[in-house]
Amino acid sequence: MSGLVPLLVTLPLLGAATTLIAGRHRRTQVVVSIVTLTFVCAIAAVLLYAVDAGNQPIAVSVGGWPIPFGIVLYVDRLAALLVVVSSIVLLAVLLFSVGQGAADGDDETPVSIFHPSYLILSAGIFNAFIAGDLFNLYVGFEILLVASYVLITLGGTESRIRTGVVYIVVSLVSSVLFLAAIAMIYGALGTVNMVQLSQRIGELPQETQLVLHLMLLLAFSIKAAVFPLSFWLPDSYPTAPAPVTAVFAGLLTKVGVYAIIRTETQLFLYNDVNTVLLIAALLTMIVGVLGAVAQAELKRILSFTLVSHIGYMIFGLAIATPDAIGATIYYMVHHIVVQTTLFLAVGLIERRAGSTSILRVKGLMRAAPVIAVLYFIPAINLGGLPPFSGFIGKFALFDAAVEVGTPLMMVLIVAGIVTSLLTLYALMRAWNLSFWREEDDSAETEARIEYLGSAPAAGIQTERRVIPRIMTAATAGMVAATVALTVFAGPLYDVCARIGAALLEPISLVQVEEEAQP
Repeated sequence: MSGLVPLLVTLPLLGAATTLIAGRHRRTQVVVSIVTLTFVCAIAAVLLYAVDAGNQPIAVSVGGWPIPFGIVLYVDRLAALLVVVSSIVLLAVLLFSVGQGAADGDDETPVSIFHPSYLILSAGIFNAFIAGDLFNLYVGFEILLVASYVLITLGGTESRIRTGVVYIVVSLVSSVLFLAAIAMIYGALGTVNMVQLSQRIGELPQETQLVLHLMLLLAFSIKAAVFPLSFWLPDSYPTAPAPVTAVFAGLLTKVGVYAIIRTETQLFLYNDVNTVLLIAALLTMIVGVLGAVAQAELKRILSFTLVSHIGYMIFGLAIATPDAIGATIYYMVHHIVVQTTLFLAVGLIERRAGSTSILRVKGLMRAAPVIAVLYFIPAINLGGLPPFSGFIGKFALFDAAVEVGTPLMMVLIVAGIVTSLLTLYALMRAWNLSFWREEDDSAETEARIEYLGSAPAAGIQTERRVIPRIMTAATAGMVAATVALTVFAGPLYDVCARIGAALLEPISLVQVEEEAQP
């Protein structure tokens, strides 16, 4: 079974090389990309079943080098679950982009560049999830950075280059902080292996632990878009092509959240900064959702809701109980799927209406009822209406907070409820204006939304484009996945609960060393 673990990274890299060589053969690139991600998804599902049924992680020492000299790939329930979910999302977005490429040619997503970059991005995501040491995690982040810069600037427009530069500068600052923290940790403890660090970190003075802890937390919070380090996200994501925006919104910030989870539960479990995290979660939720309410452009609305819902994950992590960690993992999976689905639905709206401004888009309920359904279901899910997965995840987080019962927890619960209601308001306002409002609506309706006229990017207008069936099918498949999160909430939540309990238990170095033997 351990022989399957390296394939999670090597298959996408080999696929990227193959698609680069086949740069002039669109069909070959599409087939290679789809087959690669399908195999990764199947392998990850097998590994998830194996580690869950066997109740122990799988560790592989690359090249046969012993700990701490070699690179260890480490697959536990959390890593395997996230690879399964991310591969499904990557595959769905890939199918969406294939339809867009077939309809538009190379205008939005140049095939010769898109497929290699997309598979390299996938390899970086998978590598980050299964990294067993901090330096390999850093390598995963850098792979992400290189590929994401190429993807975010596809098309070479002025706005994309500008936002791409901001994105890469912010990412480089985060990477420098992370690398400096790795150097300091290695200098202090002689290893960057996470299992060894979890056992040795307690040897350091509390002040030294706190410095290292905050450096890692700062670096990862930039990548996760935790307030006030989220300033870069709302301007960066909306300018990219629709499939790129969807995969960025669904996955890239979650890699940062994943790194924070590992840091808080595995490395610095006994040097907590939970109060700081709770305050950051509170501000992230409130500021993010207030930003969403003030927007008139659908991609920017979703970008701000993305920021606000990162706050729920940080909130659950800061509660620091097994139930709360399990609820956080469940909510993380929910948000990856639902947020990606919403961005795909907005991509369909943009093609059908020629705009994503809720001031301009009208009458889509009559013109495109299928798109109306594809937007509505994930929108109410993200807003937290029962019985959907958004409600289940939030209720579980609030229940875990009530068990702790401190005044700050109560404040966070109220903030979470308000954030959920405002999210629902922002998304349903967009629904009403874009789908239900008719072309001949009265001036009274226009007056009620006049205050949105000064919102950023409210006047963007593009030509209307045909929507290939594969784009609609990919979006519908993701909507079905969001519903499946509710239908199969019981089994999925049980797995997440086991993850939460395992993350707060010490890991045996002897076990990992035995597992990592070639």
